[in-house]
Amino acid sequence: MEKNRTLRLARGVFATFEGIDGSGKTTQAKLLFQNLEKEGWPVVLFREPGGTAVAEKLRDILLNEKSEPIAPRAEILLYIASRAQLVEQKIAPALKAKKLVICDRYVDSTTAYQAYGRGFDPTWVEKLNSWGSSQILPDLTFLIDVPVSIGLARKKGKLLDRLEREGKKFELKVFKGYHQLAKRHRRICIINGTPVPPEVAKAVKKVMDGYLKKSKSVG
Repeated sequence: MEKNRTLRLARGVFATFEGIDGSGKTTQAKLLFQNLEKEGWPVVLFREPGGTAVAEKLRDILLNEKSEPIAPRAEILLYIASRAQLVEQKIAPALKAKKLVICDRYVDSTTAYQAYGRGFDPTWVEKLNSWGSSQILPDLTFLIDVPVSIGLARKKGKLLDRLEREGKKFELKVFKGYHQLAKRHRRICIINGTPVPPEVAKAVKKVMDGYLKKSKSVG
């Protein structure tokens, strides 16, 4: 595929990256964005929480290791608020403009962390997700899958945010939650995240290319 050639999409395409802390999902989201951009796709990259001025302020509240303890009910509502802002201000317009949108975390993170991790009812959380996202769901979700032990080892010695400080027991709940979600939603593609990043990126790109081809999303 030619570089610097503007490729067209027949419709907006929405891909998200999910995984436990230390899975490498952020690295993979950036690599996919870079690879698609080089090929000439109209692609944008966002992160959750964050992506807008308001959402970035909420991110700091939610993840700053120096934040005061946040009540679980307040925590989930802050995540939903951040998403609502990002969707309305960035994601929805980008999809309407027929762009390929990549987001580092989205609704599945809230279900995995707040439902399975914190213990809220998953059905209620998914209804809240639907409302907060204006019912905009991903076309394709990459679950970058690594054992909890590897995720924790990758974070060892690094400055941890508020959520990363929850520890192994919490991460195991989140890990199981993600796999429950993968069983329920066909859009979730599990990618082995244990190899070196370039190898993982190849697997991700292969799936993305296949999706674009089969979905007839290319104009």
